Amino acid sequence: MRIEISLAGQYLDLFAADGARIRRYAVSTAANGAGEQVDSGRTPRGRHYVRARIGAGAPLGAVFRGRRATGELCTPAFAAAHPGRDWILTRILWLCGCEPGRNRLGKVDSMRRYIYIHGTPDDQPMGEARSHGCIRMRNAEVAELFELVPAGTIVEIRE
Repeated sequence: MRIEISLAGQYLDLFAADGARIRRYAVSTAANGAGEQVDSGRTPRGRHYVRARIGAGAPLGAVFRGRRATGELCTPAFAAAHPGRDWILTRILWLCGCEPGRNRLGKVDSMRRYIYIHGTPDDQPMGEARSHGCIRMRNAEVAELFELVPAGTIVEIRE
């Protein structure tokens, strides 16, 4: 399997080993656009792979901080009580760059930048660039994707 993410189209495609597209999900990537530099708030381009899968078995809406479940669930009331928070919910697919100097090592290292595919509150729009660099998905959809892809899955992020 492999994943392709379109920054221009704001979608994620999942392809089977034979090249057939088996899923398409609307996503939300960085409001600041594409870019690889640390602290840029941009979504890195290029070839990556899923380095770690975090959150197996967690309920939809489970809140993560520092890649650990807090035991909280993000409900509309909970989200309203914490305005401005950059929510990481349900599941995390932590990405590692494959291209030294582009998205791996030094000041362009996607993994050290904590670039994830993760869930976000379901009232947040998809198909619009609004994240801080990660790839946001609907909670049910990121849980489905999580079950379909193993660690090591290739992720290509394209403009």
